[in-house]
Amino acid sequence: MSTVATPSPPKTDVGGQAAPSRRRRWGGSPSEQPAGVLTYIALVVTILLSAFPLYWMFIVGSSTDEELGKVPPSVVPSDHLIDNFRDVFAQENAYFISSMWNSLVVSVIVTVSVLFFCSLAGFAFAKLKFRGRDALMVLLIATMTIPNQLGQVALYIIMGKLNWIQQLPSVIVPGLVTAFGVFYMRQFIIEAIPDELVEAARVDGASTFRIYWSIVMPTLRPAAGVLGLLTFASTWNDFQWPFIVLFGSENITVQVSLSTLASGQIIIFSRMMAGAVLATIPLLVVFFLAGKQIVAGIMEGAVKS
Repeated sequence: MSTVATPSPPKTDVGGQAAPSRRRRWGGSPSEQPAGVLTYIALVVTILLSAFPLYWMFIVGSSTDEELGKVPPSVVPSDHLIDNFRDVFAQENAYFISSMWNSLVVSVIVTVSVLFFCSLAGFAFAKLKFRGRDALMVLLIATMTIPNQLGQVALYIIMGKLNWIQQLPSVIVPGLVTAFGVFYMRQFIIEAIPDELVEAARVDGASTFRIYWSIVMPTLRPAAGVLGLLTFASTWNDFQWPFIVLFGSENITVQVSLSTLASGQIIIFSRMMAGAVLATIPLLVVFFLAGKQIVAGIMEGAVKS
């Protein structure tokens, strides 16, 4: 004779109320687990290893050559940072102040252009139907597999025919649109904006550009924050192409200026690192200002309700 097992009644406390489940102890879902000590140790170690190069750059930039020659080296910043800054500004062939301004102009123009054109193209690839759309997207992605160095000779010839050698447009125009930016925006728009919303706007009489400006652009803020930061940082840190087309003129960017500080028969490391500290400050400011937007853009779509 078979028996049917009856479920045991839920556990109750003294007052007769159901006792809270042990799985809800930490206030989260049953699958969530509290972070352990090893997790925090790993995070602290990762942060220290990531921040140490910046800290060491600051130490070298605030020291003198005599202090850098000590064994063991000092791990505490010295008090010669301002003097090293003045030494950087005094180098006439480095044009450091103007190079900082040139890099700022180039980075801002390129960033704004990439955000506008890449989001516009991403919207077209994501929501507009036209002949050859998929083939063009495949061709665009294929260009990302080609190293930039392979096209620099041809690009230099084009810049020479346009008389842009040693001029800032030679480093601005080639970066106005990026294949990665178009692909990134396309993927974000596909996930974030439903087709029904676009069709409803068309029924209401909105033009294509009006849909892009009023519906797509406000939705793209998290993705635009990530792409804008990546574009600004990569443009600010770009060295090879600006060095090719701008070296020898006064219209140099900050990375080319730093290479000038590092050239010569005798390299003064304290002066070079002081210039690197100055060149890093704008990037740190942008990171701090756009930090929340970056996290929101990276986590967009990673957490589902």
